[in-house]
Amino acid sequence: MHGSRHGHHHHHGPDSGHDHGGGAVAKPAAAWSPFHRLGAYAELVWPAIAGVALLSGYICERQEITVVAWVLYAIAYAAGGWEATRDGLKQLRHARLDIDFLMVIAAIGAALVGEFVEGGLLLFLFSLGHGLEHLALDRARSAVTALAKIAPKFARVRAADGSEREVPVEEVALGDVVVVRPGERIAADGTVIEGRSGVDQSPMTGESMPVDKEPGEPVFAGSINGDGALVVRVTQLASDTLVARMVRLVAEAQASKSTAERAAERFTRIYVPCVLVATAAAIVVPPLAGWLSWPVAFMRAMSMLIGASPCALAISTPAAVLAGLARAARGGVLVKGGAHLESLGMVRAVAVDKTGTITRGKPELSALMCAEGVREEELLRIAASVESTSSHPIARAVLDAARARGIEVPAPVDSAAVKGKGVEATVDGVRAGVGKALLFEGHALLVRDAKLEAFAAEIQAQAMTAMIVVHGKRALGAIGVSDRQRDEAKQAVASLRALGCEVVMLTGDNAATAAHVAGEVGIVKIEAGLMPEHKIDFVHKLVAEYGAIAMVGDGVNDAPALAASTVGIAMGHGGTDVALEAADVALMADDLTRLPFAVELGRATRTMIKQNVIFSMSVVVGLIPLTLFGIFPLSLAVICHEGSTVLVALHGLRLLSRHDRFARKA
Repeated sequence: MHGSRHGHHHHHGPDSGHDHGGGAVAKPAAAWSPFHRLGAYAELVWPAIAGVALLSGYICERQEITVVAWVLYAIAYAAGGWEATRDGLKQLRHARLDIDFLMVIAAIGAALVGEFVEGGLLLFLFSLGHGLEHLALDRARSAVTALAKIAPKFARVRAADGSEREVPVEEVALGDVVVVRPGERIAADGTVIEGRSGVDQSPMTGESMPVDKEPGEPVFAGSINGDGALVVRVTQLASDTLVARMVRLVAEAQASKSTAERAAERFTRIYVPCVLVATAAAIVVPPLAGWLSWPVAFMRAMSMLIGASPCALAISTPAAVLAGLARAARGGVLVKGGAHLESLGMVRAVAVDKTGTITRGKPELSALMCAEGVREEELLRIAASVESTSSHPIARAVLDAARARGIEVPAPVDSAAVKGKGVEATVDGVRAGVGKALLFEGHALLVRDAKLEAFAAEIQAQAMTAMIVVHGKRALGAIGVSDRQRDEAKQAVASLRALGCEVVMLTGDNAATAAHVAGEVGIVKIEAGLMPEHKIDFVHKLVAEYGAIAMVGDGVNDAPALAASTVGIAMGHGGTDVALEAADVALMADDLTRLPFAVELGRATRTMIKQNVIFSMSVVVGLIPLTLFGIFPLSLAVICHEGSTVLVALHGLRLLSRHDRFARKA
C-alpha cells in the first residue's frame, strides 16, 4: 500500500539482536532467564549475584583467603558475563561482531593479567547496564501495550427475549445488542441504540473530557461509561475493534526500525571490527617498539577496548523512539513506526483535505428563514417529509434537524428527484418541493419570493447549500445546510503556522466553498476542484518545494495522496479503512490539535536522538586517548562507559513526560 517510499517492515523476534549490539528491540527477560518469575526485574538478578560475589571475593582476597576468593570471582564472572556471552556467541554464529563480544574479551583479558576485580567490575556494570536499559525500554513499551488490557474480557449480551447473559467478547457477533451499565467499560465497538451518557474515551483517543453519547452515536471498546446506562449494537468483531487495531499497529511500529536506528546498526557493524583491529595493534605495537611492557600494553588496550565500545550509541535511538511512540499514543496520535515519527519532525508543510478533515464531514442544518406567517415547525415538517425518502447527506441533515426538535414527520407520497435541482413529493395531499429556485421555474409549483431568494443567495455565498421549501402555491421558507468546520481547526492551523509549517488545502470541492472554509480557519493556499490523481500531483509539487510534507485526509479518495506524501495522516474516527491503511499516522479522536502536537513531538524526538548520539560519541572519543595513554585505569573507564549508557537511556525516556501545549482547554 505504501509503495517504495515505505518499504516493508519485517518483525524482529527474540533472536534479532540485543540493545547493546545494535538497537534492536529488547527481548523479554522471561524468554531467557531462569528467574523469569521475577517479571520485569529478572535481568537485574544476574548483576546482583555478580556484584555480591565480586565484593565478597575482593574481601576474601584482602583477607588472603585465596581459594575462596577465586571461586567467588568465578561466580561473579559467570553471573555478570552470562547475558553478554550468550548474545555475543549468537551474533558470532551469524558472522557478526557486536559490543557484547567486545566486553567479554575485555573481561577475559583483564583476568589473564591478574586484574580479576577490574574484569569482574566490567561484567557487573555491563550486565547492570543491560538490565537498567531493558527496564527503561519496557517502561516506554508498556505505556502503549497496556492498550491490550483496556477492553473487557466479557460482554453483557441482551437476547431477543430481553434476557441478559455474559459471554466472552470473542463470541460476540456483529449485530448483537450489548448492555453497558453506569461506570463499566464498553466491551465492543458499536452504535448506541438506547440511553444517553457521557463516555470517557481518553484511553483510545486522548480526549481529556467525556464525550456525550446518544442513540446513533458510535462508542469504542475499552472506553468508560459514565452515569447513564447504554444499549449498544455491535458493529465490529473483537479482533477488529479500535483497541485491537491500535495494539496491532503498535506491535508493527515497535518491530520496524527508525532511520537513525538503522544508521546506528550499519555504523556498529563497521566500527566494531575496526575497534578489535585497533585493540590488537595497541597490544602488540608498543611492546615491540619498546614503549611499554607487555602487561601494561595489554591493560591499556583492554581499557581502550571498553572506552571505544559504542554501547551508548546503540541504545540512544531506540530509547528515544520508543518513548516518543508511547507519548504520541497517550496523546491520541497513533504512529506506525519510528521512521514516521522522525519524518514528522522534518515536516515543513501540511496539506489538508477539506471535507471530513477541516470540516466535520457531516452536513448540518445551519441557517433557516421562514416566510411571513409560517412557523419554523411547519417549515421543517414539510421539508423533512419531502427529503425523508432520500439517502443524500443533505436530506439526512434536514431530517435529523426536524427529529431533534421533536417534530413528527409525515410519510410523503409519489416522491421524485429532479436531477440537479431538488426533490418533490406529495405531503398532506398537496404537492411540495425542496430545492434550488430553479426547481420551480417553468413548473407546476412555480412560486417566487424575492426575500427568500435573496436569503438563499446570501447563505450560498457563505458556502452553504441553500434550498427553498414550497408547499402547494405557498413558499414556506429557505434553509441552509453546511458541513461545518471543526471547532479546533482554526487553532490547529494557527499552531502549525507558529511551528513554521505552511498549511495548504487540497480539495475536490468548488473554489468558492473551499475559499470560504479556508478563510474561516486561516488557510491561505488553496487548490480546489481536484480529482484524486490531481491531489497526488500537488503532493509531489509540495514535496519538491518543501522537502518533507504531511498529508491529512479521511476518505478513500485521499489514500493515494496519503501514500505519496512524506507522512500520511488519517483521521482515526471518521477515517475509512483504506485511508487508515495507507496512512503512517492516525489521529484517534479526529482532533486537529493533535497535528501540531505530533509535529512538535517528532521534532523533539529527532533532537533527543541527536543529543544522545553526540553525547555517546563524545564519551567514546574522550575515553580512547585517556585509556590508551594510561590516564584512565580500567576501572574508571568501565564506570564512565557504562554510566554514559544508562544516562543516554534515561535521557531518551524524558519524552514520556513531555508537556502537550496544544491540548484543547476544557
